[in-house]
Amino acid sequence: MEKSLTSLDWSLIQSFLAVAETGSLSAAARKIGASQPTLGRQIKQIESQLNASLFHRNSRGFTLTFTGENLMPHARVMRDAINQIALTAAGQTQTLTGTVRIAASEFVSAYVLPKIIGHLRQTFPEITIDLVANDASENLLFREADIALRMYRPTQLDVVTKHIGDLSLGMFASVDYLNRKGRPKTTADIFNGHDLVGYDQDEQIILGMRQMNMAAQRDWFATRCDNSAAYWELVRAGCGIGFSQTHIGKNDPDVEQILHDTPIPPLPIWLTAHEAMRHTPRIRRVWEALETGIKSFVS
Repeated sequence: MEKSLTSLDWSLIQSFLAVAETGSLSAAARKIGASQPTLGRQIKQIESQLNASLFHRNSRGFTLTFTGENLMPHARVMRDAINQIALTAAGQTQTLTGTVRIAASEFVSAYVLPKIIGHLRQTFPEITIDLVANDASENLLFREADIALRMYRPTQLDVVTKHIGDLSLGMFASVDYLNRKGRPKTTADIFNGHDLVGYDQDEQIILGMRQMNMAAQRDWFATRCDNSAAYWELVRAGCGIGFSQTHIGKNDPDVEQILHDTPIPPLPIWLTAHEAMRHTPRIRRVWEALETGIKSFVS
């Protein structure tokens, strides 16, 4: 056993972790970019080297054996060490040429970042950009993103964060909708003959309205969608009254802001990068471009 442990290849540990954390060869293959047959061979190889069964195979996938569970903490420590080595090495590069991976929410990715990235690409054509548009938290340690824009202060260790400002929010509806339904003069008016656009499973809007002393319920909303970019398009298409970042809404000729004086808590926006990568030339240039571009949207 001692000899087998000291000669284990990192790729075997990586495959073991991927299968353990996803529960299937297919999901693990997608996660690490390998083929299912390769993963299957590597799992058999690591079990052979350790002379131990690490997984129970069943119709629903792979579950860890007692031995496999005991190996997980050590395998994760090894993964963290490998990632730290990769981050430290990558952080030493002095060339601008390369890729920077940006993670941001769906809405920011669709309506805030395109022009910023377009200008960045013109200024630094040697820097290529991967934009990860989703509302999940990307892991900077595992290089799932180099820079993240978030509406909360990240708490991950070994990262540098900067509060860029706050994005003001407002209530909007399409001009066509307001011409048909009328323009509410008070908050109470939006519940009399008006349609609301809300989220489906996400309770963010409901909770926000409750903070504004409105006893909001899911059935208040005539149209519901959790994808924030699609949500805004529903508002623009005349489905009803919805919420948006004021900078976006005010610059859209097809919509109109209503009830300007209604106090709505703003969204803070933070820039985040791993401290080992923050000062590499290409990431520094992208960070600076994002900071400058986003400041035109914040209050």
